[in-house]
Parts: sequence; structure tokens; C-alpha cells
Amino acid sequence: MVASTRASGIWRILTGILLIVVALFHLYLVVVAHVGGTLGVLFVLQSIAALVLAVALFVTRGVLRRIVLVLSLLFLLGSLAALLLALTVGFFGITEVWTFTLVPATVVVEAIGIVVAAIATAVMLRRRAA
Repeated sequence: MVASTRASGIWRILTGILLIVVALFHLYLVVVAHVGGTLGVLFVLQSIAALVLAVALFVTRGVLRRIVLVLSLLFLLGSLAALLLALTVGFFGITEVWTFTLVPATVVVEAIGIVVAAIATAVMLRRRAA
């Protein structure tokens, strides 16, 4: 039980860290790369959401923590899906190119975040079932 709790905590913390990195990437794009307009607003909202989820992963307990973990996984899936759609067919009229600032890094970090959040969710739900 202690090993399961420790593993669950490690995966949860890693998920939180990756959410913070995703938030920082999007804030960087708004502040330093000067992405503005609708996309800039969406990036700021995405940064806020990622930070709220990360903090919630660190401060919640029990059922609420499990809900936040699932929401974090869904957030990362949605974020990567939106970027991939923007890179291919466009997303709500927004198109993106692979050579733009942080695009490859964002794809990698969000993909890793999805895997880590999925493992964290599986470990926590399995621990709950035991």
C-alpha cells in the first residue's frame, strides 16, 4: 500500500509539473513571441486552466483529486488535439506551422503529459479499487 501511494504521488506530481510547463509555454508565446488576437486570449486562458489544474493536483485529496487528475488528462488531450488540428486542417480558423516558436516542444511536452497523466490516473484508480 505504501509503494502504491508513493507511486501515485510521484505520477501526480509529474503531471502537475508538466501542466506548469504547458502553462509557461503558452504564456511565453503571448508575452515574448507576441501572439495576440483570439489566439493570444486562448493561450492566456489555457495557461490559467493549466495552472489551476496543477495547483489543484497538489492541494486536493480523495475523490476531488481523482476528478482533477481526469480533468488534467482531458485538458492535455484537448490541448494537443487543438494544436495538431491547427497544424493540419486548421482549428476554428487558426492555422499553425511546425516551424513556429515552441510548436515541436509543445507537441512533445503535451504528448509526454498525456502519457504521464494517463499513468497517474490508472495508478490512482487502481489503488482506489484495491
